[in-house]
Amino acid sequence: MAHFAWSNWTPRELATLCFVRQGDRVLMIRKKRGLGAGKINGVGGKLEPGETELAGIQREALEELRITLLDPEPRARLNFQFQDGYSLRCTVYVATRFDGDPRPTPEADPLWFDVHSLPFGEMWEDDRLWLSQLLNGERFQGYFLFDGERMLSYLIEWDEGARDLGKR
Repeated sequence: MAHFAWSNWTPRELATLCFVRQGDRVLMIRKKRGLGAGKINGVGGKLEPGETELAGIQREALEELRITLLDPEPRARLNFQFQDGYSLRCTVYVATRFDGDPRPTPEADPLWFDVHSLPFGEMWEDDRLWLSQLLNGERFQGYFLFDGERMLSYLIEWDEGARDLGKR
């Protein structure tokens, strides 16, 4: 496994991600463009300058699915470093309620999945390490080193490392 010195790390960009859980179903998207195009993921994207995380995830949900999240709760922080120098910190939310009818947009197609049979083969490699736990209420902080779409190493700190995630 590759090693990376996270202690002095600063992300180039900030982003948000949200998974909408309703009972045993979770609303996700197939991304049409940008980082991860073609992959299945939660709704989300990069923050705009001066934008709060909460405002960012609300904007992304509206842009990507035409929905308004009613109760997004921050549950995790993901830190990504790519071998090409790109870096990203992403706050992950879970919501259970929204207004609107999820529909396709130029950015994404809405998809519902059973939480017990998530499409990990069509997702980022790290998702299989934490998504099921996130949907079951776990909180964590994750550190992931990637070379393109291939994960080289990771560290996940459950509970303790994510307690400072307050609503913004």
